[in-house]
Amino acid sequence: MKKKRKERLGRKKKHEKKVLLRNAGGKETARKNKKRPEEKETKVLEATILSLSRNFAFARPESGEEDIFLFAEDLLGAFPGDRVQIGHIRQKEKGPTGRVEKILKEGPRKWIGVLTEQEGKLFFQADQALRYPIQVDPKWASSGKAGEKVQAQLRFSRSGELLAQVLTVYGEGQVARVCADAILDQQQIPLEFAPEVLAAAEKAAAEPITEEVLKGRLDFRDHAVCTIDSAEAKDLDDAISVSRTKAGYRLGVHIADVSHYVRPGTPLDQEALNRGTSVYFADRVVPMLPECISNGVCSLNAGTDKLALTALIDLDRKGEILSYTFRKSVIRSKVRGVYSEVNQLFSGTASKELKKKYAPVIRSLNAARELAAILQQRSRENGCVDLESTESFFVLDDKGVCVDVQPRSTGESQQMIEQLMITANRAAAMLAREKGLPFVYRVHEQPAPDRVDTLAELVSSLGLDARPLRHKGSIGPGDFSAIMKQAEHTKAKKVVGHQLLRTMAKARYDVKPLGHFGLSLADYCHFTSPIRRYPDTCVHRILSDWLLHKDAKGCQRRYESFVQEAAQTSSDREVRAMTAERTAEDCYMAEYMKAHLGEVFHGIISGVTMRGVFVELANTVEGFLPVESIPGARFSFDGWMTQKDENSGKVLTIGQEITVKAAAADVASGKIDFVYEGNWPKQG
Repeated sequence: MKKKRKERLGRKKKHEKKVLLRNAGGKETARKNKKRPEEKETKVLEATILSLSRNFAFARPESGEEDIFLFAEDLLGAFPGDRVQIGHIRQKEKGPTGRVEKILKEGPRKWIGVLTEQEGKLFFQADQALRYPIQVDPKWASSGKAGEKVQAQLRFSRSGELLAQVLTVYGEGQVARVCADAILDQQQIPLEFAPEVLAAAEKAAAEPITEEVLKGRLDFRDHAVCTIDSAEAKDLDDAISVSRTKAGYRLGVHIADVSHYVRPGTPLDQEALNRGTSVYFADRVVPMLPECISNGVCSLNAGTDKLALTALIDLDRKGEILSYTFRKSVIRSKVRGVYSEVNQLFSGTASKELKKKYAPVIRSLNAARELAAILQQRSRENGCVDLESTESFFVLDDKGVCVDVQPRSTGESQQMIEQLMITANRAAAMLAREKGLPFVYRVHEQPAPDRVDTLAELVSSLGLDARPLRHKGSIGPGDFSAIMKQAEHTKAKKVVGHQLLRTMAKARYDVKPLGHFGLSLADYCHFTSPIRRYPDTCVHRILSDWLLHKDAKGCQRRYESFVQEAAQTSSDREVRAMTAERTAEDCYMAEYMKAHLGEVFHGIISGVTMRGVFVELANTVEGFLPVESIPGARFSFDGWMTQKDENSGKVLTIGQEITVKAAAADVASGKIDFVYEGNWPKQG
């Protein structure tokens, strides 16, 4: 009996190890990592696990090399989001494979998804990365029901089975507003401010503007200063004044003096650093600073005295910066400008009421319009990559349901403000470099050569001249501009623009002035939005210190470590915010499309994968068309931009116009599926 029991226990232990391996969760391995005969010793790479299916996973190397395929038994217990060390890399026909040798840093173990029911059992299906349903631990089966959006923690049972424990139930999974709540949790973006932070904010906001505070500040309260923003904006952190001079123009960019209220080492400052940026969803804004600061004392509301940090910049008639100075100031905005209204003024369609409203600042606006046009032309001549990034505008009903999606329009006044803010940002970075100040720069480095090669292939395939991308030496922004100029009046314009964006490096924050490739500028920072971005607050704090003491070495001592932390944290928080915003947008788009299933749309193929093509509609909604849904076709994928039907010879490729029908929309995952609309060619 004892012998049989021992044999059973031995078999059970072996089975547990196999289960651990099959579910990619075992910390132990059932076999030693002996070198297989076909393997060759290769370099070791650091990578991040992208996705996990039941039997395999993919990892993306930090070096930017091709994604690596991993069998489940070679994962060493790694999950999506984990940073790992991969060795035993072999190049196979379909791409590289390897094994996880070490988990360097664990990613999240809490996941957002929906509950499903299969054969009377409750399962958790993650929205992303985990590609298969995981059974809910029977102990927690009463927490939530099928169809609900939840947060779950994954863990292994004693037998090695991967189970989900439901932590939070958000509500119905097919409601975008509910999904947005879950996304904020998943990205660990706090909704509420701690009591000590609110108390610090309220105390700062209650500080009066006394004569002592105004001492040494420039007084712009009688100048033609105005803000221009969207109609719905409440945090007005930038104002302008422009006048003509003998040499050209004097530009005044007046930015809310947030650093006067958000002081180093306070709970308010630490909270702003931790948040990094405000987050914008279709139905809400999650602010970086409490409302009494962001929409109150720091918002440059018209007719109210406000503290500011002003950039005064003199430019010649060609838009060249002649000189610049930064001063603490006090302003009183004359007009609360609105983009749509200013666009009417510029187009000559404004009513008498609008003309009267803007009369106090009309000369300043006309000068600003002239200057912005000069700056924009100069920017193009310098090779600035002028890409149209189409943002989506969501219309919600009184219940918060998305009922329309449209491209967000950009008029002349928006472009004008953008040019003026870029000029102020540039001047702040020039001052920092000139004086040797510790600083937080906005940097955008040159694109990787392999990405440029991919772009060149696309450009050639679309019938455009790719020679600007193939010359020897480093690629400059002017080379990208030359490509966009070719595509300007063609059907390929949008696709080329998308690929250009994908080719370029990700902009980030750094303590070194590495330049901005996209803007074709040697010096650049973020100075103009301190209410909603922490790097701008850092820049204000350092400039304010230098203005007070004129001591660059002292600034180095006080801020050298601070800017290092601020640059890294701000870059991380920006990525977090963008991920949350884009994921939420997908949910709102899917919610809109659920009301339009069965309808036919015209779109453009925006991406091609092994399984099918992505199609972007005119209203900015993007969905997926699986090639397997096209009857009678037998597709082959060329590896990056074309699907070809071997039967008919017809191809689906990036930039191609296509007619589709909305087939399915899942709000919880933000996924939209299309089917081909029309008669697919028969076998040729």
